[in-house]
Amino acid sequence: MFLIIIVFFSSCIYLDVKAQEKTKIKIERAGFFEKDKVKYPNASVLTRDKNDKVLISHDGVLMTCNQAFFYEGRNFIEAFGEVLLNQGDTLNLKANYLEYNGDTRLVFAKGDVILNEPESDLYTESIYFDRNSQEGFYTNRGKLIRNYSDTIYSLRGTFFAKEKKYRFEKEVDLRTPKYNIYSDVLNYFTESGKSYFFGPTDIITDNSKIYCEIGYYDTENDNGYFIKNSKIDFEEYKINGDSIYFDQSRNYASATNNIKILDTINKTLTTGHYAEIHRSIDSMFVKKRALIASFKEKDTTYIHGESIIITGKENKQIIRAFMNGKILRNNLSGKCDSIHFSQLTGIAQLINKQNSFNERSRKIKKPILWSNKSQITGDNIHIKFDTDKNIIDSLFVFDNAFIIEKDTLGIGFNQISGKTLNGNFIDGKLKEVDIIKNAESVYYLRNSENELIGIDKSKSAKIKILISEQNIDTFTKINQIDGNVYPEDEFNENDKLLKGFFFREDEIIKIIDELFIEDKKFQFTKIKKLE
Repeated sequence: MFLIIIVFFSSCIYLDVKAQEKTKIKIERAGFFEKDKVKYPNASVLTRDKNDKVLISHDGVLMTCNQAFFYEGRNFIEAFGEVLLNQGDTLNLKANYLEYNGDTRLVFAKGDVILNEPESDLYTESIYFDRNSQEGFYTNRGKLIRNYSDTIYSLRGTFFAKEKKYRFEKEVDLRTPKYNIYSDVLNYFTESGKSYFFGPTDIITDNSKIYCEIGYYDTENDNGYFIKNSKIDFEEYKINGDSIYFDQSRNYASATNNIKILDTINKTLTTGHYAEIHRSIDSMFVKKRALIASFKEKDTTYIHGESIIITGKENKQIIRAFMNGKILRNNLSGKCDSIHFSQLTGIAQLINKQNSFNERSRKIKKPILWSNKSQITGDNIHIKFDTDKNIIDSLFVFDNAFIIEKDTLGIGFNQISGKTLNGNFIDGKLKEVDIIKNAESVYYLRNSENELIGIDKSKSAKIKILISEQNIDTFTKINQIDGNVYPEDEFNENDKLLKGFFFREDEIIKIIDELFIEDKKFQFTKIKKLE
């Protein structure tokens, strides 16, 4: 066993020594040979003839030139004029001047240098190349051309022949017919055309500008992935996110985590934690804490849903918010199952699924609005925006309309119910309301000193309400059917609430964060890092 170990160890030493053995440079061909110890000490001068260049070989490379100085004792070559170093089918190095050390296998070339490998050509003034590691570098500007389409400029660069990769540094400028990339550090794979960049990077196309500090772009397939302070500026959109995927060929982008999408044409800001943008069909999908804020109006309108779909061109967009649909605008807020808003009609519909509640339950959660101190519910609620003035114009509630407002001193509830409700807004505030057909009311009457006169309970064909200073100011019954005013102590407790009464004060939305309270919990997507 000991003998076997010794033999094995000895073999390893032999192989290692063999691998490190230094081989001599060979002069394969030269038209003229000169040796002058005075003029060229320690060197032999090799010169081409009119037919052939000087040919030199060493460890799998061939070199040709017009003239060479061969320092045999140092195993060193200086080559001049139309120098070409060939390493099999992997690379060619052209230059006006080249130095080659046969012991260290290091190459230095300068003067109109061209480094060629199957997929690209690098042009620079000087380059160092290590045949042992198969790596080279330049420090005085370079230009790489790949497939006559991709051109890259940089101050410094390193070439990794085994990986077919360049690492460009300082003032990197990658140009293609479709876009330009400007970066501090860019790794470029000549075989695939993929670019990986590190540090502040700008990607400019005909209709977009991309910025990130870490990312990659595939020049073959026109797509990329960007992380760390990533953003895309389209003509109509500005997209920010922790990570962004972009496909130029499909006019598609997706963003993940902490996204912001500014629509500069329609004046909206959409946020969430996942989004897809299909520019060719004017479509956007957002989910995970999705919110769209419209700031065309004097007051910003916020629409929320666990997912939001936006489609359509300028001034013709349709916004659909699904699951926990909510709306907030100044002193107006509302909630429902989903919201449908059309820019063309200016109508925002608050919709509930038909089978989403228990019909036998008294506390049916229908679409609901809060305007100042008034709670408004119904089977369907429509808010109409004046698209010319960009303000709320009117309100429509269809079927089972119900208004509830606390009495001034909070001892009871003013209530009005009916078939439908029409409301008008002035300066963004609900000022006039008509309850039409089968109108019923319970109203606490007070004098100018806010003393309770009595409680009015009646039925009418229609009730008109005028609102001022956030309270019901005038209460007019039209075609009253029956009713009476009762002293408080004579009013039956069971009559104080109309059928369908459900006060939902604890659900009022006052601030933006309250739009997300009922959303399903979600986890942030783990951002995929670049290797």
